[in-house]
Amino acid sequence: MDDLSLAALGFGDVPARAPLTYPGRPVTAPTLLTGGELRPLDLGLLGRYRDRHPVIAVGSNASPAQLHYKLSSPGRPATVPMVPVRVHGIAVGCSAHIGRYGYVASAPYGDPAARTPLVVSWLDDAQLDAVDRTEVPNYRRVRLPGADFPMVMTSGERLEAAYLFVSTHGVLTAPGDGGRPLPGGGDQSALLSRLLASSARLRDLLGPDPAAWVGRAGADAAVRTAGTRVFHDEGWARSESHDRLSILP
Repeated sequence: MDDLSLAALGFGDVPARAPLTYPGRPVTAPTLLTGGELRPLDLGLLGRYRDRHPVIAVGSNASPAQLHYKLSSPGRPATVPMVPVRVHGIAVGCSAHIGRYGYVASAPYGDPAARTPLVVSWLDDAQLDAVDRTEVPNYRRVRLPGADFPMVMTSGERLEAAYLFVSTHGVLTAPGDGGRPLPGGGDQSALLSRLLASSARLRDLLGPDPAAWVGRAGADAAVRTAGTRVFHDEGWARSESHDRLSILP
């Protein structure tokens, strides 16, 4: 029998443990994460999970390794259906804060022209509560209505609604680019290098390189708070109140 473990399939990196691998590797086909393994998922069987909550991931929650890390405990591995979905009207930027593991995480923002490939996971009540605890207070969970933000799975089926985590800090704008949101979800080292090159205060606090950044920020909440303050002092944070997602319940 083929080895279906996360490591054997190339999903071994856990951003919480290796921050520069953020956002981790997302699934690209319908998949069932179960027992630390990834198994192909027949979308016709999704009805088994109709009592669960669909949650759209824009960052590391699209990585089965990160979800396994967040949701599994000894003797109780998580089982989660994960399906690629194309979402209309949502783009991926960077949250204007430094997260607990030292990286700068992704965050969604409204863009009517965007057609963004993301991942939806179906979480049970306990799993949703566990994910909430990893996201709050830096993110708030909103209900994304399919009528306003069409969400189309690989089967062509549309979701009526799903949850989405929106940053309470707003999204980062690209330094020197006229307030345009900085793209998220890419290479974390490149992102941190760009931010360090754009701010002497960040270099003094977190430099000289991405490895030093995640090491210092991951070890000290006060450093994370100070770095987040620099984002806002530099004028790089676009307020959530200016985003069409801010009106969602």
